[in-house]
Amino acid sequence: MIGRITGILIEKTPPVVCVDVNGVGYEIDVPMSTLYALPENGARVTLFTHLVVREDAHLLYGFGTASERAAFRELVKVSGIGARTALAVLSGMSVAELAQAITLQESGRLTRVPGIGKKTAERLLLEMRGKLGADIGATPHAVPDSQSDILNALVALGYSEKESLAALKTLPEGISVSDGIRQALKALAR
Repeated sequence: MIGRITGILIEKTPPVVCVDVNGVGYEIDVPMSTLYALPENGARVTLFTHLVVREDAHLLYGFGTASERAAFRELVKVSGIGARTALAVLSGMSVAELAQAITLQESGRLTRVPGIGKKTAERLLLEMRGKLGADIGATPHAVPDSQSDILNALVALGYSEKESLAALKTLPEGISVSDGIRQALKALAR
């Protein structure tokens, strides 16, 4: 497995970059977020990589951060999500935004990504629940602390995670934990 490449960036042809490592040019597919963060041609770069070996090709995917690579690896495990679609997801949103969308079960945010329809978004949310977070380097503020506390309180009170997330979406931003729990309980009682 090729886990990381360090060399001279010699070409950027979206979504592929070419990195020269001691005279060998590696063509690496990258998400647009990584491409935009790369320096000009001729500069030294380091990319975290994921190698896919198929019968007809060896494909190398590169990422600016280890958390992007970890998110990519989780995405390609979802049935119906290939490497190209995973790159599109990471091009359309940051790892923190993806983690927040999964935590809050917001399929609408995922359907804005080209190539992700409603069914694919719902399958992705279902299969990735609990797989993105601190373990892949997502920011700890992907879900505001008060919303996380409110969600945990509702689940502890016996409501399902789905019911709790639906009630959480009705709350205004910046609400305190105690007011949020009170309003969420009123919403759930209806």
